Amino acid sequence: MKRDEEILKKTTVTTSVFASEEMLKSAPVDTIPQHSTTPEIAYQMVKDETYAQTLPRLNLATFVTTYMDPYATKLMNDAIAINYIDETEYPRIALMCAKCINIVANLWNSPEQAKWKAGALGIGSSEACMLGGVAAWQRWKNRRIAQKKPYDKPNFVISSAYQVVWEKFAQLWQIEMRTIPLTPEKLTMCPEDVIAHCDENTICVVPIQGVTWTGLNDDVKAINDALDKYNQKTGYDIPIHVDAASGGFILPFLEPEREWDFRLKWVLSISTSGHKYGLVYPGLGWVVWKDKKYLPNEMSFSVNYLGADITQVGLNFSRPAAQILGQYYQFIRLGFDGYKAIQHSSMEIAKYLHQQIGKMKPFVNYSNEVHNPLFIWEMNKEYGKKAKWTLYDLQDKLKQNGWMVPAYTMPANIEETIVMRIVVRQGFSRDMADQLLTDIAAAVNELDKLQYPTPSRIALESKVKIKGTVYTHTGKG
Repeated sequence: MKRDEEILKKTTVTTSVFASEEMLKSAPVDTIPQHSTTPEIAYQMVKDETYAQTLPRLNLATFVTTYMDPYATKLMNDAIAINYIDETEYPRIALMCAKCINIVANLWNSPEQAKWKAGALGIGSSEACMLGGVAAWQRWKNRRIAQKKPYDKPNFVISSAYQVVWEKFAQLWQIEMRTIPLTPEKLTMCPEDVIAHCDENTICVVPIQGVTWTGLNDDVKAINDALDKYNQKTGYDIPIHVDAASGGFILPFLEPEREWDFRLKWVLSISTSGHKYGLVYPGLGWVVWKDKKYLPNEMSFSVNYLGADITQVGLNFSRPAAQILGQYYQFIRLGFDGYKAIQHSSMEIAKYLHQQIGKMKPFVNYSNEVHNPLFIWEMNKEYGKKAKWTLYDLQDKLKQNGWMVPAYTMPANIEETIVMRIVVRQGFSRDMADQLLTDIAAAVNELDKLQYPTPSRIALESKVKIKGTVYTHTGKG
């Protein structure tokens, strides 16, 4: 009997994966398995857990990079064991990071004359936003202390279409978030509304380039000009932090003439996401200040327990170095022209989809123009009155063909508006766009044949009835 068990055990680890005993068992849920297994079996079990998912290139909901070439992937895999923070062991990685910060800063027209620009690495644009916000808060606090004024009621001004990191920032640092509502007439944050929300306790204004909800850009130049007049009139020094998570790697290549960056007087910091249109696998973010003097000393922390004095700016400490190699590789591999070509391709396909979807009878585009390779649309007002389905049903239909195209409600003040969004990234071709349009048309045709309202339609109508209003779509072009 014992000999039979030994033979069975030996057979299990030497025969094919799907003939093994482990594949007859469920994957672990609550406790670690008692015995080891082969890497082939472990790999297959983990791989199988992700099998029934949308293919990354068909996921038009995410902003995150889903394709890098084999050389970039190899470089990043080679660096998977490198901890960026250990600069004594990996000094060349630290230098490479500083080079990336220089390149990003100069893309944004940094005026800083120092050899190494003032910036920091982040685990995505969320950390980069946090660092930009903390710097603004600390500068304001120090200024208030010097003026012997209270500093217990800081606030910042931002559009209601903010990314959730700003809500986290407000909550974690106990800073009032003054949001400017969007309306059908005001699709982005307007300068006059910005000024109306500012006072002596405003640490910064946060315009967005590539709004997550809509794909639109706040007019940073107009906001800067309005702030300049306001600051001169009041004696305040309210700066701008630009959240350019998406637009930071789009505008320098496709609209270099647009003034939204360090060319503007009050723009003191900018953050972006390297793992979005920076074309690097997640997670990677960058934040850059106009000059080192705008990066408070209180944000730099030093330790000596890694073999030397190491000073860094960041909310995290240990972090992967692979994304730094990936970003530097992309800068070298693609160059300015390569980035421009890729972003242009994404933008042209986004414009094509925007045009074609706008022509479909059930839909109307949220805005007339596409400013970034993403856009949203809603149901046509008249069509929506008769339809027995909603955009949530269209999302489900498309998911059956592998597409992930999200449907969601807009932020406060226009939360009854339901929209769908497409994000076009590297790896999405014109042919794939045509396939998507064909699948949308087929799904609409099928939904239009419904005799009875779908559950989402019934729920929507019930919600509207409770509120005592009539459900309509804005129907703007």
